[in-house]
Amino acid sequence: MLVEFRVRNFRSIRGDLCLSMAASADQEKRDANTVPSGTASAPDLLRSAAIYGPNASGKSALVGAMQYAQSFVATSAALMPGQPLNHFPFKLDTSSASAPSEFEFTFVLDGTRYQYGFAADSAGVTEEWLLVYKTHKSQVWFERAYDATSKVATYKFGASLTGKKKVWQDATRRNALFLSTSAQLNSESLLPVYKWIVQDLLVIGANMQPTPDQSTAWITNDVAKPMLLNFLASADLGISDLSVQTRKQHRFNVEIRNDRPEHAVSESEVQFPVFVHKGPNGQALLQYEEESTGTQRLFSFAAPVVEALQTGRTVVVDELDGSLHTQIVQFLIGLFHHRPPEGRRAAQLIFTTHDTALLDAGIFRRDQIWLMEKGRDQASTLVPLTDFSPRKNEALGRGYLQGRYGALPLTSEFVAGDERLGA
Repeated sequence: MLVEFRVRNFRSIRGDLCLSMAASADQEKRDANTVPSGTASAPDLLRSAAIYGPNASGKSALVGAMQYAQSFVATSAALMPGQPLNHFPFKLDTSSASAPSEFEFTFVLDGTRYQYGFAADSAGVTEEWLLVYKTHKSQVWFERAYDATSKVATYKFGASLTGKKKVWQDATRRNALFLSTSAQLNSESLLPVYKWIVQDLLVIGANMQPTPDQSTAWITNDVAKPMLLNFLASADLGISDLSVQTRKQHRFNVEIRNDRPEHAVSESEVQFPVFVHKGPNGQALLQYEEESTGTQRLFSFAAPVVEALQTGRTVVVDELDGSLHTQIVQFLIGLFHHRPPEGRRAAQLIFTTHDTALLDAGIFRRDQIWLMEKGRDQASTLVPLTDFSPRKNEALGRGYLQGRYGALPLTSEFVAGDERLGA
């Protein structure tokens, strides 16, 4: 489970920004909304967190930072030598615009706490580190720093990191991460860290949703289909059964041969979901594109969410409430608040939202709510609701809309003018 995520100098985020999933000592909803970390080096952890703030406050930048860091861990070992990196610093002051961006994940896996991070600019990786806590005391597994003067990266390895460290170091290019390279070279020690970031963390950015492919594939699986139907029935979408329809799909490809483009058409079969709806006077079969946007979104989420609950993944969603009713969002949050069966890892849900009705629905502890806004310098800041010391049973939604906790848009009067626009 995620303990915290830190980011610095990325898009609208200039200073050090930290999202913590560590639970406070508050006993409210402790059984449902928190879970023991399983290690003495980390406190109990929250099962969910909601991030509020106006448009352009930096919520998407925070989710985008997680997505960027995850993608770089997954792909850096495959970059071409010398290939420049995508770099998205805070551009509204000169010092930040030329400085590296920094990212750090702290998470607990199988009773051990890992703290992994890196810094990079367009030229390559400037720093990288991994600290491991098997007890309260940290073990430095590796540290890497790039000297811009000598143009050489120096490494320091701890005794606890086993394996072919010199081989991994020599194979790590300037624009690649040591973690990614060593994982590609089958480091038994570092592979669990790599896999948690790349596989156990599911990040869904703004205006995105999972493709329906995984949920569609579950329809033809005798074990998975009942879980899928149960999920959709619990959300009250009126879907009584599911089937698949195979359609032929044409793809147009262009290949360059002998310096001349050649066009080719390939044909493949693709499966699409079909939804069965029953009424008092009969039933109807609806294609995916005939369903509402909300049903499409929830169907696409179904398999990834159920899988996350089964395997104990951390799911991060920007604008979870997009096209979904408040009660459907509450339904999704509630799934993550259910205590998992004995022996199964707990899952986490982190999301951004504008849905203030969730604040007064009685589903959150106060330490699960975060507020993001921009200052006069246009840099994003993130603070927990607990910094405002709200009373227990306080009407949080009303207080938020009244500006008691900040993180609201500052609108002003607009006058359209007297002249008529258009023809």
